[in-house]
Amino acid sequence: MKRILSAVMVSSCLLTGFSMATLAQGMPGFTLFGGPEQKNQLNFRLDSGKSGNWDRYRLRIPANKLNLAVAQLSIFYPNYYRGSFDTNDIEIRVGGGNSKKGELIPIDEVVWDKENNFLEIYPLEPIPAGNKIEVVLNNVRNPRFGGMFHFNANIRTPGDVPLLRYVGTWLLSIE
Repeated sequence: MKRILSAVMVSSCLLTGFSMATLAQGMPGFTLFGGPEQKNQLNFRLDSGKSGNWDRYRLRIPANKLNLAVAQLSIFYPNYYRGSFDTNDIEIRVGGGNSKKGELIPIDEVVWDKENNFLEIYPLEPIPAGNKIEVVLNNVRNPRFGGMFHFNANIRTPGDVPLLRYVGTWLLSIE
């Protein structure tokens, strides 16, 4: 009986330690079935990643995906995503490395269309081509029930033809 009790205690301590190590999430990891091609997967980081919690999403777009200037960022999410966004606390950062925050870009307007499942973010001035971008969504309320959510990134370039261009997909996993 002592052996069983001590084995249960040791295994529960190990499981608790592993779950604490995975509080902050980044990159989708290895995808077996479904999802976008590897070349279209974008990097991200979630501060919590737990269902029902308040969170911060750091959605990154590398410079090699942005060979055109950006006048608008659109983020489309699936209709089964039941989280909420604080449109007054969204940031766009340009440049920066792993240890540095990028330059903060002023935002003119943020539109959240709940019925059609997208966010539109309009910088005050177009972001020049060839810069890496990080969209920081602060005060996000994660859905009560977790799952895998595809957030698609699209950009609109300044100019006469207002077409959205697909940039890539963030594969967010909420526990």
